[in-house]
Amino acid sequence: MNTATETADLNGNDMEPGVTGGAKGIVADWSSDQVAFRKAPWGKAMMWIFLLSDTFIFSIFLIGYMTARMSTKVPWPNPSEVFALTVFGTSVPLLLIAIMTFILITSSGTMAMAVKFGYEQNKKVCYRLIVITAILGASFVGMQVFEWSKLILDEGVRPWYNPFGAPQFGAVFFMVTGFHGTHVTIGVIFLFIIANKVRKGEFDRGDAGFMTGRPGRYEMVETIGLYWHFVDLVWVFIFALFYLW
Repeated sequence: MNTATETADLNGNDMEPGVTGGAKGIVADWSSDQVAFRKAPWGKAMMWIFLLSDTFIFSIFLIGYMTARMSTKVPWPNPSEVFALTVFGTSVPLLLIAIMTFILITSSGTMAMAVKFGYEQNKKVCYRLIVITAILGASFVGMQVFEWSKLILDEGVRPWYNPFGAPQFGAVFFMVTGFHGTHVTIGVIFLFIIANKVRKGEFDRGDAGFMTGRPGRYEMVETIGLYWHFVDLVWVFIFALFYLW
């Protein structure tokens, strides 16, 4: 045993076998990941990195959309007319979009509560809230499919053609909303996976496996929650730029 370790032991520090104290110990910890990163929640860290990169991608898409809209000389379609929904013979502007936005924002609230009850280890409530979040997300995707089918089949909008005005509208709309819808669909799939793990108690036991984490910790619930809040936030920008502008 070296001097640094003996001093640490005499001072009453609880040191693990093979751990060196002092400056050499700091270097050893950081170089070998023995202590500094042993209990780091890597799933959450990697999710933040992914979301940062995804932010750049969505930003490029939205900036491209704004550039196309401001540079075209052909009148841009009026969202109130393009996305109107006929109810009992009356055309209601942006009704479907408002419902979709309400559903997605509500799902963000249920996801936040699921994370809260997960860390409180209230398995039943956490499971139910995750399932509700997934159902709301699936409803959003279903409404988006209906919106696309209405534009394509009823209105004749294509990525290369738009009967309402500027031809660039179809290309940027389908690209941005399709990319976001893909994210929501992936999120729904992972929500059901996480919900099933919560139901089985895998997070309580810390079973070895895909997206499980440490025993007694619900870090993966929070990690998928970060992803879900991100897609909700992106939709706010899409809603403002595509449907209100």
